[in-house]
Amino acid sequence: MDRLDAMRIFVAVAKLGSFAEAARQLRLSPSVATRSIAQLEDQLGLMLLTRTTRSLRLTDRGEIFLESCQQILADIDGAERRVRGENAEPRGELKVAAPIVFGRLHVLPVVNRILKEHRGLAVRLALSDRNVNLVDEGIDIAVRVGVLADSSLIAIKLGEVSRVLVASPAYLKERGVPRSLAALSDHDVIAFESLDATNEWRFHADGQTVRVEPRLTVNSADAAIAAAEAGIGITRTLSYQVRKSVLAGRLIPVLQKFAPPASPVSAIYPPRRIASANVAAFIKAARDHFRASPVVPVKEWRVRDAN
Repeated sequence: MDRLDAMRIFVAVAKLGSFAEAARQLRLSPSVATRSIAQLEDQLGLMLLTRTTRSLRLTDRGEIFLESCQQILADIDGAERRVRGENAEPRGELKVAAPIVFGRLHVLPVVNRILKEHRGLAVRLALSDRNVNLVDEGIDIAVRVGVLADSSLIAIKLGEVSRVLVASPAYLKERGVPRSLAALSDHDVIAFESLDATNEWRFHADGQTVRVEPRLTVNSADAAIAAAEAGIGITRTLSYQVRKSVLAGRLIPVLQKFAPPASPVSAIYPPRRIASANVAAFIKAARDHFRASPVVPVKEWRVRDAN
């Protein structure tokens, strides 16, 4: 096997901690991955990995070799991108990750656009509310909603969203409009697990929290919104998830004066993809899409708040 291919396999195995998972992501058989590492170790005359039936870890020399391999592969990838030119026609496969609802509403239209514009490009779109690790999972670019924790990634801001409490007009007519955070305890609450990891709802920039006792807990934003539209109670969502329902009058925002600050929507990608024609095509299409269909906090919708 080519030395560079063997290095790529070694980096994948080291990062994922598994021959089988590395082989799956690289679309190789596990035996090929195992054999390539063995050949590398033979050529170097030392052990790069220690293996047991339950674990796999780098040796001290393996740690050194991993760092060097990553730098070598990054340099080669960068050289290939530079020689192709930043304006090269997108081709091959682009792997994109995004949250489920946001991806369906806003990322899929971007993907559709670049597929129509670039016949040589294929896209693998992974929709999940889990924050994927771009490097470990081989993702070229991801769209993320919220404050970014990993400063090593390049981020392009596409818009902003805010958290919003909503209820149906019928529910608010029957149960009344809450005027304070404490008044939430007198209302039926619908919780969306992915947004609310606990029953502590955070408000304001100062982080004030209110404990709620949900009558209904769901693992789908769509289900929480549907239940709220049906008059089951008050739910907390992200602004883009309920914009159409609010503008159509099916839901009304409540307690907006207590809302926490808006959060960014960003396209993020590893520095080694900076000259990728595929990534550049996605970013251009995304900017065009969000310019035509802005994603903004509730306060910029100019809708009636139930307060």
